[in-house]
Amino acid sequence: MAAIQDVLDLIKEAGGCGYFATVEGTQPRVRAFGFGYYEDGKFWFCTNSAKKVYAQLNTAPYAEIMFTKPDFSKYVRISGHVVFDGSLEAKTKVMEAMPGVKGLYQSPDNPIFEVFYLEKGAAVIEAFPPAAPPVEIAF
Repeated sequence: MAAIQDVLDLIKEAGGCGYFATVEGTQPRVRAFGFGYYEDGKFWFCTNSAKKVYAQLNTAPYAEIMFTKPDFSKYVRISGHVVFDGSLEAKTKVMEAMPGVKGLYQSPDNPIFEVFYLEKGAAVIEAFPPAAPPVEIAF
């Protein structure tokens, strides 16, 4: 039986970088995106308030991210409701989990630094070519 640890293992194997999808009007938008961490049923990420992705998530607070093994033989799609958390504690934890982010924003109290999590969603693990039915894990 698959568990969140299987999802986290796939994210790690993908190098922590996935493809993050949002909606802008009626158009899908996808971009490379780094993963922060997972805790208490929440997948954490960050962005900044000047980016289009920030506006898109505020307008339509649902997203999906896909991480894949380097050989594309297995991947996971994680989708859920987006919740922004402006607390210094959350910003500090995300910055600690993503060392490269500190070089961009210098400090968790940077006013454009935004953190958010996906909640109330599902992670779906699939293989290519399909070797078994997809495995869905609610979180």
